Amino acid sequence: MKIHIDWVGAHTLEDVRELTNSDDYGIYQIYGTHPIYGSDVLLYIGKADRQTLGMRIPQHEKWAYTSDANNIKVYTGHLGSNLDVTDEEWSRLIDIAERLLIFTHKPAFNSSSINTMSKVPIEAHVFNWGNHRSLMPEVSAFRYLATDSEHFATYRNFGE
Repeated sequence: MKIHIDWVGAHTLEDVRELTNSDDYGIYQIYGTHPIYGSDVLLYIGKADRQTLGMRIPQHEKWAYTSDANNIKVYTGHLGSNLDVTDEEWSRLIDIAERLLIFTHKPAFNSSSINTMSKVPIEAHVFNWGNHRSLMPEVSAFRYLATDSEHFATYRNFGE
């Protein structure tokens, strides 16, 4: 399954409050200062699938307590498809994309989905388009879930 995400930003925390249209659902990235990793680094990846980005992102009060709260940047990602999908399927794709992106990038402020890819199908493949910042252009669940014994033939020396 291919999941395409078009990234836009940077937004301020105030700007994102306006993202309340019927299509303002998806994934978001938060950038800011971390005491160990430095300034303008990926801090958090989240999702908004049952409420708009403008409703979900301001619920995080922790950004006000970072050492450089005035320089928090938000990037929003909308999923794209040429197919008609139900709201339930859209929500499932958003969830899979968030889990895969968190697992592969390990943002400093994320605590869930850092060490597991439960509920992520092996065929999930996320393509990041637009202003995706520190995210890899594409990530594949197969890369992290496939095992040699299950998915690849054993290599052997021919002629023996």
